[in-house]
Amino acid sequence: MLLIPFEDDEHGLPVLRADEQAALRRVATLVARDVPSDELFAAVAGEVGGLLGADLAGMIRYESDDTVTPVATWAADGEHPPVPDRWATEEGDPTRMVANTRRPARVDDWTVVPGPIAAFIRDELRVRSSVGSPIHVEGRLWGALAVHSRQSGPLPADTEARLRNFTELVGTAMSNVQTRAAMQRLVDEQAALRRVATLVARESPPAAIFAAVAEEVGRLLDVEAVRIVRYDDGGTVEVVASWGEPDPAVPVGTHLTPGDHGLTSTVRRTARPARIDNLACATATSPVRELGIRSGVGTPIVVEGRLWGVMIAASPRSEPLPVGTEERIGKFTELAATAISNVQARSDLAASRARIVAATDAERRRVVRDLHDGAQQRLVHTVLTLKTAHRALERGDGDGVELVVEALGQAEQAIDELHELAHGILPAALAHGGLRAGVTALAGRTPLPVEVGVSVGRLPRPVEASAYFVVAEALTNVAKHSRAGRAAVTAQIEDGTLQVRVRDDGVGGARADGSGLLGLADRLAVLDGRLKVESPADGGTLVAAAIPLAG
Repeated sequence: MLLIPFEDDEHGLPVLRADEQAALRRVATLVARDVPSDELFAAVAGEVGGLLGADLAGMIRYESDDTVTPVATWAADGEHPPVPDRWATEEGDPTRMVANTRRPARVDDWTVVPGPIAAFIRDELRVRSSVGSPIHVEGRLWGALAVHSRQSGPLPADTEARLRNFTELVGTAMSNVQTRAAMQRLVDEQAALRRVATLVARESPPAAIFAAVAEEVGRLLDVEAVRIVRYDDGGTVEVVASWGEPDPAVPVGTHLTPGDHGLTSTVRRTARPARIDNLACATATSPVRELGIRSGVGTPIVVEGRLWGVMIAASPRSEPLPVGTEERIGKFTELAATAISNVQARSDLAASRARIVAATDAERRRVVRDLHDGAQQRLVHTVLTLKTAHRALERGDGDGVELVVEALGQAEQAIDELHELAHGILPAALAHGGLRAGVTALAGRTPLPVEVGVSVGRLPRPVEASAYFVVAEALTNVAKHSRAGRAAVTAQIEDGTLQVRVRDDGVGGARADGSGLLGLADRLAVLDGRLKVESPADGGTLVAAAIPLAG
């Protein structure tokens, strides 16, 4: 086997004969007309075979798994013998030589060439001499064009150089095809994304969005099946959307326990896209195992920084899904994540509003009850006592003075109860002295030592009130549940945000979803604030609030 350099004229250009120019023009015309690839490949094989006086000619395409696929054949005499659909390449055969060197290769003695391709060409086609030239598409090896001779002598020495002109035309044609395909793929992808985004913007139900995403991805990638799977607690998964080949074993709503090495488990473990190019070894509970799937790609769905699920695209074809499939699926998983986040936000907002309404109603009922049972009753009793005293004084009865004194006592008690009621709504220490005074008063009423480190002055009333109630709720929980020996309260301004922290040395285990803390979170959310609770077992509890001061 030899590598032959191109033979050019004194200017470095190939020498073209009239018949060669005519053949090139015919091929160039086909390229300009954008004829189907099969028609173009067959025409090129026929033109070079006839032009170069070959007995046989053909064109192959390189695949990603070290195999080649015939895409065109030609025979000078009758039909070309049938060729396999795919060949495995082997080190030393011309296809591997062209792939390794990216240059033309010549074989003038097939008896010394190894591999199944050489055996077929030598024994089945009875070829004695061959020349193959690479076809490059945008700098990447795409295929090769070859001519074969059954004659005793080798093909002419200029065969390599004359083949080059045709391979360049084929490369140009394939580049145009790939460019158009890429543009069409982009157009189709953007259209699919717009359709899904419209559903998300309309706040469509999650099930409808998941179904639409699965269908759009399946049609766009031309795969057999698409599954959207949500991760459950305890290692199980739930199929929330399915498109493609129906599988009665895994309908939507099915809960599965995937194997350790499937796509769902790999994505769950790594939180990164994953692919498997042979799912024959997948576990029986895999969402794609029963479909006869051989290759698949899984892309994570991440909602607000948390791994929510995975989208799986699968194909029964033996070749792997194209490079870049993960990124294309990722655009749709982002939309799915947005939809999930929107639904969760709406749900959280509705729950928050319901809690705020319920808390407001409860507080209003408490105030009404306390007014009715306390100060109002005393004031009614005061009025009745004063009326009785007035009649007694008119009659000159000596009990009038005692009744006035009794009414005065009732009025004073009513005033005290009104003060206490007002303090329950917003304490006087907070209203008059600010957050430091309010927290100090709370610490004084807490039945354990509380260290106070409040280093802020007066703040906007809503901020002061919210911070005060955070401290009040936290210290109440410390006193009731923590079994703590000490607590500490700090408040300071950092980067325009009031940071309030209440820490104790108790048993921990506090839950952030308790009604009191949920109410605080709702209250802080009105001010764009955030509440954080850290309470490891036997590690004490930290309740922290961040309240922006801007505006």
